[in-house]
This record gives sequence, C-alpha cells and structure tokens, in this order.
Amino acid sequence: MIQLRKIKTSFHRAVILLGLLLLALENSFAQGIPSPKDHFGFGMGEDYHISNYTQTEAYFKKLADASDKAKLISIGKTEEGRDQWMMIVTSPENHTNLDKFREISVKMARAEGLTEAEARNMSKEGKAIVWIDGGLHSTETVGIHQLTETIYQVLSRDDEETQRILDNVVILFVHANPDGHEKIGNWYMREAEPEKRSLSNLPVLYQKYIGHDNNRDFYIQNMKESSNMGYQLFVEWIPQVMYNHHQRGPAGSILAGPPYRDPFNYVFDPMMVTGIDAVGAAMYNRLNAENKPGFTRMNGSTFSTWYNGGLRTTTHYHNIIGILTEIVGGPNPEEIPLVPDRLLPNSNTPFPVTPQKNWHFQQSIDYSVSMNFAVLDYAARNSDHLLYNIYVMGKGSIERGSVDYWTPFPRKIEAIKEAYQKNKDKYPAPTNPFSARGGAIPSVFYDSIYQAKEERDPRGFIIPSDQKDPATAVKFINALIKTGIRIEKASAPFSVEGKSYPKGSYIVKTDQAFRPHVIDMFEPQDYPNDFQYPGGPPIRPYDAAGWTLAYQMGIQFDRILDDFTGPFETLPYGQLEPFPAVQVGSSRSGHFLSSEQNDAFAVVNELLKKGVKISRIRNSMDGIPAGSFYIPGNASKELSDLAEKYGIKVIPAKSNPSNTQTIKPSRIALFDTYGGSMPSGWVRWILEQYNFGFEVIFAKEIDSGNLNKKYDAILFISGGIPAVGSSGNGVWGSPPTESNTPAEYHHMIGTITAEKSIPQIKSFLENGGKVVAVGSASNLAYHLQLPIKNALVEVQRDGSERPLAGEKYYVPGSVLVTRVDNSLSANWGLGSHVDVLFNNSPVFKLKPEAKLQGIQVLSWFDTKTPLKSGWAWGQSYLEDGITAFSAPIGKGMLYVYGPEITYRAQSHGTFKMLFNNLYL
Repeated sequence: MIQLRKIKTSFHRAVILLGLLLLALENSFAQGIPSPKDHFGFGMGEDYHISNYTQTEAYFKKLADASDKAKLISIGKTEEGRDQWMMIVTSPENHTNLDKFREISVKMARAEGLTEAEARNMSKEGKAIVWIDGGLHSTETVGIHQLTETIYQVLSRDDEETQRILDNVVILFVHANPDGHEKIGNWYMREAEPEKRSLSNLPVLYQKYIGHDNNRDFYIQNMKESSNMGYQLFVEWIPQVMYNHHQRGPAGSILAGPPYRDPFNYVFDPMMVTGIDAVGAAMYNRLNAENKPGFTRMNGSTFSTWYNGGLRTTTHYHNIIGILTEIVGGPNPEEIPLVPDRLLPNSNTPFPVTPQKNWHFQQSIDYSVSMNFAVLDYAARNSDHLLYNIYVMGKGSIERGSVDYWTPFPRKIEAIKEAYQKNKDKYPAPTNPFSARGGAIPSVFYDSIYQAKEERDPRGFIIPSDQKDPATAVKFINALIKTGIRIEKASAPFSVEGKSYPKGSYIVKTDQAFRPHVIDMFEPQDYPNDFQYPGGPPIRPYDAAGWTLAYQMGIQFDRILDDFTGPFETLPYGQLEPFPAVQVGSSRSGHFLSSEQNDAFAVVNELLKKGVKISRIRNSMDGIPAGSFYIPGNASKELSDLAEKYGIKVIPAKSNPSNTQTIKPSRIALFDTYGGSMPSGWVRWILEQYNFGFEVIFAKEIDSGNLNKKYDAILFISGGIPAVGSSGNGVWGSPPTESNTPAEYHHMIGTITAEKSIPQIKSFLENGGKVVAVGSASNLAYHLQLPIKNALVEVQRDGSERPLAGEKYYVPGSVLVTRVDNSLSANWGLGSHVDVLFNNSPVFKLKPEAKLQGIQVLSWFDTKTPLKSGWAWGQSYLEDGITAFSAPIGKGMLYVYGPEITYRAQSHGTFKMLFNNLYL
C-alpha cells in the first residue's frame, strides 16, 4: 500500500513537472515572438512615431520565422515594384491543411453542384476565412499599425479566446498599400524632434498614380495592388468576412461602423445585409463591454453599402460580409470635440463618447485591435454558419438567375404609384380599412407593372466578338474575370432569339453565385430619390450613384431575357483572356486602323516613335470611319507585331487614300499640383498605357512663360483652374513653403492664379498651343471671357441668375447619354451618342456671339431624360445643354469637356475625346 502511494505521488509529481515544462516551453515560445517595440524601437500606437514599409516587411518576416502559426506570402508586386505581403495565421495543425480549407471556402462561395447535405457537411469540415487589411489609405495611419499590432497579439497570446480563433479561423492579414506606407512613414519621421512631426503636405500621391482613389478601383482593378488583392478575394480564397480599416470617424464620435445607412444596393441577397448587422453587433457589443464608447452606425455616419468599386464594397456583390470602420486618431494627439447632438444616446450611437482634449494614438490602436478580435471571435464561434450562409447566398443567386426574376428597383415602385394615381377610378383601394391606412393598393398593379414580362432581369448577356473595339471588349471581360465571374466563350457561331453571333463571342450568364456583380456591371443602377425631407435638399450618396461598367467602356452587348444555350466553353476562373489573334494581310498600299479602336492610338504612338509616317483619313471610305489611321505599306512588319500585342483589327488598303492629314506626336504637358491630383494621376496612367509621351507640369513652370517653346498641348484634368473671382488656392490647411519642403519638390509648389497663370495660358493658346480642360478645369473658359454661360441657372425676379438649387436639380456621379457631332475631328471614332460619367459636371450654353468667334459644339444633351444609370433629379434641365465645345484662341485651340471623360480610367468609351486632341 505504501509502495502504491509512492508510485501515485511520483506520478503526480511527474505530471506536474511535465505541465510546468510544457508551460515553460509555451512561455518560452511566446517570448520568442518579437514585440513591435523590440523590432521598431517603439510600440504600435506610441505618440509621434510611425513605421515605414521597409521596417514592417522585415518585422513580418521575423514573425513568420518565429511562429509556426504564421505563413508569409507575396501576393504580387506593387506599382513601384515592392512585394505586397499577406500573412496567413491559424493553428499549426490548420496550416497543414490550408489547401483543403481554401478549396472548401471557394466551393461554398461558388455553390456550384453542391447539395444542401454536402454543403452542411463541408461547413462543419471547413474553417471560417477572415480577411483583415490595413494601410490602404496611407495617411490613415491607424490602419497599418493596428494590422501589425493585431498580428503580434494573435501570434503571442495564449488565452482561451485566441486559441479558439486559431483553431477555427484562417486569418488573411493583408498589407493594402506598401508604396504609400513607405512614403508616409519616411515623410512623417523625417523630423528629428517628435513634436514637429506632421502628416501634412506629402509632395506626391501616396499611391503612384491615384492616391486616395486606390479605394475606387476594385471592379476594374487597373492598379497592380488592386489586382493582387482582388485575386485573393474573388478567386483564390473568397473569404466569408473581410474587414477594411479606414479613417476618420464623424466629429463627436470615435468611429463609424456597421450596420450602415440606407440605401443598400437592391441586387444584394438579404443575408448580405443581415450578415453585416450580425458582425457589427459583435463589434460594438465588445467595445461597450470594454467601456470603449463612441461607436456610431446607420444614420450616425455617411457610409452606405450602395457603391461598388471599393475594397470593402465590391465584396458585397460577392456575398462576402464586407466590414468598414472609420476611426479617429493618429500619431499626433488630437481632440475629440464637443458636438452636442452626439451626446444624447440613440439607435445610431447607443454609447456616446464625451469630449476629450487629448486622444492618443494608442487608444485608436486599442479600439481597432478590440474590433479585430470581435470579428475573429464571431467567426470562430460561427465558422460553420458563415460557410453555410455564403453557400445559401450563392445558391440563391444561382436560382434567381435560373428563373424569371424581378429585382425591386425604385423605378418600378414609382411606376406602380403613377399607374394607380391615373387609374384610381377603375381600381378602388382595398376595402379592408387597415390595408387602406397602410397605403395598400390593388395587387393588379403588381402583376401588370412590377412583374411585366419585359421587366424581368436578364438570364445572361452576350458580347459579340465582332465589336467595333474588340480589344476594349476583352479588357471588360478581364475586369469580370478578375472579380471571379464565370465567363463562357463560343467555340462556334450560334444564334439566340433569331440573332446570329460569331465564334469567339463571350457569354456571361446570371445563374452564378456572384450574380449581384454581374447585374451591377451590365445593368443600370437605379438610385432612389433620397432627400433630407420631402421637398428638401438631396442627401449626397457616399460615392457615385451610377457606374455601369459596360456603359462606361462602350461595350456592345445584348441582354437576353430567356434561358439560352449554345456551343459554349466555360473559361477557367481567374485566368485572363488574351486579345484575339490578329492577321495582318499583305498590302503594298498599306493598312488602316479604325478610329473606333482605343488601342489603335497605342499602336500609332509606337509607330510614330519609330519614325513611321502616319495620316488620318478625313472622311469615311469603304466602310472605314473618318479619322481612321493610314499606315504605309513599308511599315507592315512593325504594324503586324504591334497589332498582335494590342489585339486591334487591321484593314488592308485597296489603294493609297486621298484627303488625309498627316499627324505628328504633340509635346504634351499634363498639369499636376503639389501633393498630387488624383484625376491627373489617372490620366498619367492612361497616357502611359496608350504610349503617349508627356511631361508633368506645375504652376511655377506655367507662370514662367515661354510655354510654346516646350509644349504643343497642355492638359488640365478636373482641377487646377480656380473659379473666376475665387480667392482660394485649392490647398487644404497650410500650403507648403520652400522653407519646410525638401529642395527636390520646390518646383511643385504654387497654384494657378488669375493674375500670373491665366495670362500665360492665354499667350500659349494665342501662339498656336492647344489646351484640353476637363471637368472643373473648364473654369478656364470663363477666365478667357468666352461667350458662354452656365446652363444650369434660374432667373430671379430682378433679372439676375443663380445656380439651380439642389431641391430642383442634382446629379451625383451617374452615367448619362450625350449626343455627339462625330463629323468633327475631335470626335472621330465615336458614335452619334456616347455614355459619359457625369458628376454634377459643368454644362454650358452659348451666347449669340459664340458662332462669330468660331466656337463649335462637340457634344450636348438632346433629350429631357439623359440618365442611363444612377440618379438625376431634375434631369430635364439638362436638355440642350452643351457638354463639350472647342474655341479658337488666336492661333491655338481650347477644348472644354464638362463630364469626366477619363473618369478613374474606367470610361474607355470617352477616351477618344482626349486622344483625338493629342496630335499635331
């Protein structure tokens, strides 16, 4: 008995010793995870300190080496050539099965060929996939620092919650903007004295081309960073939840988050909206439990889920629960101001924050880490639900695309109301008094209007391969492929509804999981009339109200209402389509490139650089449109290589054409500002893609004069030119000075002024220069005192004019259709009507003397209803309004475009309005 007790005692001691040894090993391992302070020399959230990308990349590599819970992979290169990193964090055991969990996630999201029983089993077998990113907007410094801190905490903490997260979740931690992180980190930390450090006055855009607009690129993915992240989100992993960190919260709050204000987009599955609500509840409940006040939601902020194109919002169209928060704070302590209306608790802000003099960086990091853990804990506890729910949403999309279905757009509701008002006498209201009081009307209007046969959603879209601009059509298809859309391609000619289509045509059907995105890219957005109160001013959409990409890119397509089949082959997901093969037939007389093709300009520019003599035909001939390029026969080899590269159609010439004009490249100057202009940056990218040579020019160089010696054309894109009589300099905060700016950026300092700059621009024009002014840069026409006026005004009783009030007229970013005079060289290659992106853009009328001065109208609104996609309140005011014109100034020419003809490098259908003006 004594011996047995000894054995038991020894055994207990061994167990205790083993436990202590394991605990020591665990603590030792945790201690092997270097903290941010160990690596950077300061903590994530220490006042007056921020990291740069170089330091952070090295830290991520250290963490990956130190922990078997972390795997670091590069998802691609940035625009400036840096690696863009994604840290995959989960339990060591899960890491051995990553491919399996990724495959389950993708299968559940696509919902193709899965029975409900299979889906339920897979939801239990899989792990929730959660995406958390940081740093997309680099001046919003909380983003990348919370990401770094969260990764460290997940890898180093050994509490029960963290273990549950690691066991049940695969976390994708993504650095959203390495280039901007490096720029902002170096800029801020350049001052040795901490209190002098400032994020203000960065000389250039923090993303090479587009700065803050890098969060407007995700349904087309022009930028490399967008493509890198888009592939992970929509092809490789398809997470169930993604969390996108931003700044800043509304004044008087700490942060804005989910759920968001109306309207949400009507193409969403309802579970997308309620899924956001559920994750949002976990987030603000955790903050409340931790006594972290100041979370505002719904109408407490401006953020909605209408817009497609943002890193977070494009995910909504893929049944991914996309979360956005916008938080206050930064490395410099700041004040939480007193906003009296924010102090009273309500549904928008259940737990208000009180005013504070010094809000510290660390507090914002702590809030962000808490919210990350709230999202991760929710995913860990509901892993099977998240996987099953994304399957249900995908399955619902497939079903809606397989039957007759009617999306509940506002225009249909308004049509019902109007029809009832006109037919009240024939169809009295329901006799049930409760129904009548609730606004009920006879259901016959639902059957005849809402569910009218012609109002059905399409079953699919066909993009014929014989497009006028086939290369641009392929670019559109590739934008869909990048967002994970299933594409089919015809292997032989076929017919649908009596119309024949050639081999190589693309088919995009709506019976797929990401149907909301398909509908959104082809169909018009129908934004509701949204006002502060009946008869009051409009409530501004968070971003654009309409953007239909197929319209913007000028794609020819047919929407098919009934199911259809054909010799269709399904393309592999995520694999980009090449341009169609091009055959350049031999011709001693040379070849034509149709002016309808955007990429003809890219080919021509390359040939011009090689010294090839090129001309444009002034009139259409043999079915070839006016403005088409003529390439002589001695350049056939060079033409053949370039045509293959850019996928353009080449037409052999039967004879040497007459009535042509020889073209030469212009010496192009693109205006930009200190700090960088996003519209100008987009155009910089466009010009590079289409091989136009150019230089960037700033106000100082314009003010110095002699512009004609260096340039033939100057481009002012949506900015730069102040309004007549304006005293503003267009710079937020204190403008940069040479004393507080490195010498290499001194040439950028300054703004366009009426006193110095406008006379030099006028002189440039008078001496034969060409100026293209787009959007607000059309102010130049008023500075030059041209005989034009604002078309959107109303006459007062005293005879004066004032701009139309928002209650009468308001058109946020939307697609409108304009009439074009395509007989003019500025409009060569365009049709008679063109879809333009219009964002409360300038619209003009000509004064009587305009024709005497040689002003030509290039495009105008020829209807009272030009809206094609989005929202246009009071659009009848636009009828006969001029959207573009040219005006001779001395020996030169001014071209003015009110709409955004180069909008975010998406509006391919109007690129030619710029390109045609860039040759001598």
